[in-house]
Amino acid sequence: MDTKQHDTLSIDGMHCEHCVDAVREALSGVDGVSVETVEVGTATVAYAPSVASRDRLAQALDEAGYSLAE
Repeated sequence: MDTKQHDTLSIDGMHCEHCVDAVREALSGVDGVSVETVEVGTATVAYAPSVASRDRLAQALDEAGYSLAE
């Protein structure tokens, strides 16, 4: 069984509840990811490193019009 890694992501480009919904949907669409919370500017996720990666999360955010802050 794969141990999930928990991570709080800082996200640029979020301004409202629509953004929160869009980010939740984008991150939820990544295999192996469970979205715990999403607020304007941040998201907390749990993911299986063998299935998903921080780079894949960044890609999903980019595809939704947001960016992972470094």
